[in-house]
Amino acid sequence: MEMKELMTKDALALNNELSELLKAQFKLRMQKGTQQLQDTSQLGKVKRDIARVKTAMTQKAAGK
Repeated sequence: MEMKELMTKDALALNNELSELLKAQFKLRMQKGTQQLQDTSQLGKVKRDIARVKTAMTQKAAGK
């Protein structure tokens, strides 16, 4: 997911995207805890995507 894509979305779509990413992060953490997660790099990718969405939300709120 790129910032260009996120900046074209409205606030509701960003909230939905954030919600989905947080659910995915939780599932990945549970898989890691039960040692079922094969590709641990997914955790970092989801974490960065969450940060991108939050950044886009902040920028939209500031009016940039």
